[in-house]
Amino acid sequence: MTRAAAMALPVEETAAEKQVPARWRFWQGMRLAWPVVMGYVPIGLAMGVLAANIGLSPFQTGAMSALVYAGASQFVAVALLEAGVPGLSIVATTFLLNLRHLLMSAALSPFLQGVRAGVLAILGFFITDESFAVGHGEFSRSGRGDAVRFAGLALTAYLSWVLATVAGAWVGGALAAPEKLGFDFALPAMFIGLLAGQLRERTSFMVALLAALAAVGGGKLLGGWSVMAASMMAAAAGVILKRWAARSTDATS
Repeated sequence: MTRAAAMALPVEETAAEKQVPARWRFWQGMRLAWPVVMGYVPIGLAMGVLAANIGLSPFQTGAMSALVYAGASQFVAVALLEAGVPGLSIVATTFLLNLRHLLMSAALSPFLQGVRAGVLAILGFFITDESFAVGHGEFSRSGRGDAVRFAGLALTAYLSWVLATVAGAWVGGALAAPEKLGFDFALPAMFIGLLAGQLRERTSFMVALLAALAAVGGGKLLGGWSVMAASMMAAAAGVILKRWAARSTDATS
């Protein structure tokens, strides 16, 4: 990214941030993205292969990735397209799957106070499970957010995903049965890896366990809403457990 492009982000910067050039902070965000890129490349290739297997061209696959940019939803959309499901039903299904992005955006918003609404709207498009996990973890450790660093993280991940899916669609026609190579398990495998990296304390483990139980238990009752409901329940439980742990610490000190 050029200096002019980096400085084009109209954000309110703290005094400490002003001491670091925007171009360098963008580069820092790009460096944070490499674990995500390493996961996106094989998964994107798998997504492209599966898309090619149902007849989508590299251009169509790339357009889906560029406009939708939601790995889980794209895998589901490809499966629904193969099954001949009407387009409106596919849109509704992907909408339900992506409702969790509301919670992720809300969790990032305290770190990005002072950033202009237009910039937040643009950055919101690039939020994924992976960029959220890396960005929120980095912001939590440093105690403050940085829209320029998050832009570097998010844009790098975005480009890697789009290019990987196009490459997968380009070579996908040569593979008659991609599911035999385990491509359909690529996305769940990355989510498991991301989850494992977040389980660093007992509270996180308890919240993750509650979310899993709620999602599985509510699947038959709530259908596509089960993930959203499980996320809200787990988020509320996390807040309660954090406050309880803080009070216990204050009481013993």
